Parts: sequence; C-alpha cells; structure tokens
Amino acid sequence: MSSLPIRLACLDMAGTTVADDGLVLAAFSAALDALKVESAADRERMTRYVVDTMGESKITVFRALFPGDEEAAQEGNAAFESAYSTRISLTRALPGAVETFARLRASGVRVALTTGFSRATADALLEHLGWRELIDLSLTPGDVGGRGRPHPDMILAAAARLADDEPRAVAVLGDTSSDIRSGAAAGAAIVAGVLTGAHDRPALLEAGATHVLDHVSELPALIEEHR
Repeated sequence: MSSLPIRLACLDMAGTTVADDGLVLAAFSAALDALKVESAADRERMTRYVVDTMGESKITVFRALFPGDEEAAQEGNAAFESAYSTRISLTRALPGAVETFARLRASGVRVALTTGFSRATADALLEHLGWRELIDLSLTPGDVGGRGRPHPDMILAAAARLADDEPRAVAVLGDTSSDIRSGAAAGAAIVAGVLTGAHDRPALLEAGATHVLDHVSELPALIEEHR
C-alpha cells in the first residue's frame, strides 16, 4: 500500500457516473447513417469495435474505422457528437454519483471527470446534469493535446492541477478497459473498474484493474480503506 493519501479521484462519465442507456451506440448508429454505411455486416463489425473500444476518444475510434480517410473520420465524429447532443436531455446521473462527489470532496479528495467526448458534448452533459459546481475539474482529449484513453494524458493533467503532480495520490474509476489501461499507464494508486457500463469484470481485470466495484457509490469506502 502506498504511503501517499489519495487526494484526487478521476472518474469517467458515460457508464461510470452517467447512465448510458444505449445512447452512445444510438448516436454511433446515426453517424453510420450519415456516412451511408448500409451493409449489415459492416455495421455489425463497426459496432463491435465501438463496444470494444468504449471510453476512447471518439475521433480516434472513427479514424480506426475509416483508415486513411480523414474526411470520413471527421464527418463520422461530427455526426456522432451531433446525434449524442440531441439525446443529452435523456441522460441521467447513475444512482449514487452525486452523493459520491459530495463524500469525496467532504473528505478532502478532489474530483475530476474525464471523458472521450468532445469539450462541447462534455459541457452540455455537465450543464444538463447540474454538475459544474459539484466537481473540481473536467477533462476531454482535446483539453490535453488530443490524446485520449488508453493514454494517461487526462489523468496526468488532472494530477498536475489537483494532486501536486503526483499520480500515486490518484484513484481512477471507469467502466471500460481503456479507463483501466489509462489509469495503469498513469501510475495511479487505485485503478478500479465499475460494472455499470460497457465492460464486464473479466475484461476489466484483464486490463489491469486493481479493484472492481458494483457501483460508483463504493468508491469513497475504497479510498478510505487505502488510507
């Protein structure tokens, strides 16, 4: 166990603190419609890839799906963000998320939300949920030079701002393998998966999760145990 107390919790948004309810995949399907991807086999293959890479920067995902075609990748990403933005009114906080923010901050742990969404989409989500005053920081890939998960850039940037540039004082929570790999690459002390989103326990453990939680509300107790 590290001798450093946890001073920062980096939590993912969709699937971890925000209920997904299939909205990401619905927006992705709309993006494929905009790109005129009609083959059922192609749509199934692409959807499977999106599920496997859930949590990563969306433009990175579209570039992988349309290699060598930057125009298609940009068009797909823009269509995805537009489609998701029209569904933001349907989003809701996962049970216990708001209470978790409050418990963490009351115990002296700062709260940062990270996401693979664009800044515009992240801001719209925060506004809809009324979370701006409940957290200390939110970061998107675009805020840190464009590299999203599984790279550690967002977590390292959050640590630099809120944890004296010490990733060993950070706890990470996310529902995807890319969340876990990002936290591990950053050197976070706690890299926990949560079973309310895209990936299951075996996938999270295989990615390197130090813990797997059932709900976000279990995070404060885990951090307290670490102390």
